[in-house]
Amino acid sequence: MKRLRTLLGIGLGLAVVAGAGWYISQSGSSAPSTARQGRFAAGAATPVGIATAAKGEIPVVVRALGTVTALNTVNVKTQITGQLIKVEFKEGQMVKEGDLLAVVDPRPYDVALQQAIGTMQKDEALLKNAQVDLERYKKLVAQESIARQQYDTQISLVRQYEAALVVDQAQVDAAKLNVTYTKILAPLTGRIGLRFVDQGNYVTMADATSICIIIQVQPISVIFTIPEDSLPQVRQRLKAGAALEVRVLDRAQKTELAVGKLDTHDNVIDTTTGTVKLRATFDNKDEALFPNQFVNVRLLVDTVKDATVVPVAAIQRGQPGTFVYLVQPDDTVKIQVVELGVTDGEKQQITSGLQVGDQVVIDGTDRLRDGAKIRRPGANPRAASGPPVAAAPPDTVSPVSPVAPANAAEPQGQQRRRQGNGNGGGAGRPAQTNQ
Repeated sequence: MKRLRTLLGIGLGLAVVAGAGWYISQSGSSAPSTARQGRFAAGAATPVGIATAAKGEIPVVVRALGTVTALNTVNVKTQITGQLIKVEFKEGQMVKEGDLLAVVDPRPYDVALQQAIGTMQKDEALLKNAQVDLERYKKLVAQESIARQQYDTQISLVRQYEAALVVDQAQVDAAKLNVTYTKILAPLTGRIGLRFVDQGNYVTMADATSICIIIQVQPISVIFTIPEDSLPQVRQRLKAGAALEVRVLDRAQKTELAVGKLDTHDNVIDTTTGTVKLRATFDNKDEALFPNQFVNVRLLVDTVKDATVVPVAAIQRGQPGTFVYLVQPDDTVKIQVVELGVTDGEKQQITSGLQVGDQVVIDGTDRLRDGAKIRRPGANPRAASGPPVAAAPPDTVSPVSPVAPANAAEPQGQQRRRQGNGNGGGAGRPAQTNQ
């Protein structure tokens, strides 16, 4: 009998626990259900961003990477042998063509020049004497006073002296040229780099090290590569006599450094990369471009006018092909297949499928489908979503349990026992606590 009472007590306890769990689940499920209904009703219209197709111009731009390259670079070396006695330039300075850069000791070459001049003067005197004798022999031959052979020998002697004077003149000119070479002049206008040879060193024409390097920086060029598929359009524009504009930007593509024009292109395509080299020239008056600098190039090949354009963000790709979400008058969207033209990275030309004035979705496309309801920017969410959904009635409190909602989770048997344990308390009074 005792065992039977124990089993009945355990069964009663399990029934109380099961009833409490059922009550908690029923009381907590009503509010989330209502919230889900409200969210579903509010999400019926998807908020989107909209743009209007318009007429515009789209520049056809070829983007490339380039390197700033000097049009002329000169390694300044000596053309004679001697000691470098003067250096007249400062590292990094701008020089003009003909400016004095350095001086090689000219004294040995001055001496050689004087020696060549002296030799020439001696041969000039001998020539004059031979010419006088020739005139004398000419008269004597006419008088048959001397043999004809002596006259012919004198003519040959005069010619020898004349030839010697030609050689002497060449030696004098060479000596003068060497004296000129003792002054090293700037061969072009440009900027000098660091000095490689200091004053006092002995320099020769066979030296591998130059005295300095001069680089032409005004104007300057940028060499860049483009895909071979873009070359025909570029060549066609060049043959038509068009001056193609080239803009260069810094590495971060935030600052425009210079604007120039396309000069020429290479005569071969690199078969390993499928690209071809092009050269653009720039005045570079502000020296914003520096030799061997890395730049981003924007080559303006052509400009498409009166094109129907939309933002690039409106273009979608999927099973229908290339399409846009076309906004309908009833604030729904329709999948509209379009054909694309050229783009500049921000705007896209539409060759067919859209008309000027059509509205397309540019933001929120990931939540759309054909025929979906949308909410325009700035529209009232309630108006876009339709009439509000009536809220579910609040949960009915059990008439047997008029206590605070926090106690609603207790089993009804425990609530009755607690209500009956008060000191004559009614149904609406809380139980008193002993202090």
